[in-house]
Amino acid sequence: EIALPEPVVDVVDANHVLSDSQPILNVDILTCTKEDLAFTSPFRLRAQRNDYVHAFCAYFECAFTQVHKPIGFSTAPFAKYTHWKQTIFYTRQTLTICEGEEITGTISCSPNPKNNRDLDIAMDVAFDGQHSKINTKLEYRLR
Repeated sequence: EIALPEPVVDVVDANHVLSDSQPILNVDILTCTKEDLAFTSPFRLRAQRNDYVHAFCAYFECAFTQVHKPIGFSTAPFAKYTHWKQTIFYTRQTLTICEGEEITGTISCSPNPKNNRDLDIAMDVAFDGQHSKINTKLEYRLR
C-alpha cells in the first residue's frame, strides 16, 4: 500500500510491453511555459496480445530540430538504453486483457502544491474486457 503510489524509475524490458503506445503530451521547448507542463490528456491503449496488465509505462522522446544537424532520442523500452530509463506506474489490480481490447482513460500531471519538485499524477482508467473490468482512479506522487 505504501509503495504503490510512488512510481518506479527503472528499465522495462520491451518484451513486457503488451500494448501500442500513445503520446500524452507534446511540448515545444522553444515556446512552452511552466504552465504548459501541468496537463490532462486522454489515452487509449490497444492490447497486442493476450496477457496480464500489472502497470503502465511512461517514457519520453526528444528532438532538437533548430540546430545545424538535428538530433533526437527516445527513452522507450524498445529504444537504445538511456540513463532516464522508464517510469512504471503499478496498479492495485491485475487485469486480464485479450488481444484487441482497449484500456481508456485520462492522465493528469501537475506539480505538488507543497513541493513543486514532486509531480502529482492521476489516471482515470476504464476497461471492460472479456475477463476483467475496472473503472477507477489511480493516484501517484513522483518524487
